[in-house]
Amino acid sequence: MSGPNASDAAGLPTAAEHPAHAPDLGSPHVHARLEPGVLHLRIDRPERRNSFTQDMYRAIKRAAIWADREASIDAVCLTGTDEWFGAGGDLARRTTADDLDSEWDGTDHFPFRHIERCRKIWVARINGLCHAGGLDIALHCDVTIASDRARFRVPELLRGLPDPFMGARLTAAVGLARARFMIFTAEEWTAAEAMAAGLVGDVVHHDQLDERVAWALDRIRRTGPNARAVMKRDLNRLLPTHDLSLFSQVGTAEMMEGMNSFVEKRDPVWRHEG
Repeated sequence: MSGPNASDAAGLPTAAEHPAHAPDLGSPHVHARLEPGVLHLRIDRPERRNSFTQDMYRAIKRAAIWADREASIDAVCLTGTDEWFGAGGDLARRTTADDLDSEWDGTDHFPFRHIERCRKIWVARINGLCHAGGLDIALHCDVTIASDRARFRVPELLRGLPDPFMGARLTAAVGLARARFMIFTAEEWTAAEAMAAGLVGDVVHHDQLDERVAWALDRIRRTGPNARAVMKRDLNRLLPTHDLSLFSQVGTAEMMEGMNSFVEKRDPVWRHEG
C-alpha cells in the first residue's frame, strides 16, 4: 500500500503524512524540529542556565497550540541544552506590554496549562538542572524521563514569589509532606531522590537518556490517538486548579525585593508585617 495515507509495518503513520516543517515559534532560544509524529523542542540558552524569558515561555505555549492542531503529531518532546533543562524565569529581564502583544493565546502568559490542555503527549527529557519554572514545565508534562545528572529544586520563596503552578502540581506528584519540604526549604534533590518521591517517571544513566526517550516516544505512538487524548484529559481532570491570585495576595513590594536581590546578588531584606 502506498500514498499519503500509507502506514509502516508497525502501524505508525509514514513521514509523508507529516508537516514539512516545524513551526516558527518566535524565539531564538527554543529550537523546533520534526520527526515522524513528534515535535522536538530544545531550550537553548545555556549561558543563562536556560532561564526563561517571556519569548521562550511564549514559544513553548505556541508549540502546544500548534501540536494540538496537527493531526499527525502524536507527541512533543522537550529538553534542554548542555547541563541545563531549565532554571526558571529570568528575573533579570522584565516583561513589558510589548512582549505580550504577539501572544497566540492571550489568556495565559505561561505555557503550563497549555501543555496540559494539548491533546498530544508531552515528554520531558530532563537532561540536567531543573529548577523553578523548569520544574513547573516538567510537572505539567505527561511523561518525564530524567538523566541521573538531573537536579530538582523549588527556590521561588527565596525570591518572594508564590508559584501557583508549582503548589498545585508538586503536591499531586509527591504528596503534601514532601511538597511542603521542597517548597519551604528550597532544598535541591538529586535524580534518585526525585524518582523515589514520585517527582519523575523514570531515571536512567545520562548516556542512556536518548535511547530511553526514543523508546518512550515509540511506545506512545503505538497507542490509539483518540484514546490517549481522552485518557490525558481524564487524568488531568483529577488535578487541582491553579490559584493565580497568589501573586496579588503577596504584594508587589515583596516580589520586587526578591527579584532585585537576586539580580544584585545579595540577601533579600524582607519587611515583616503583622
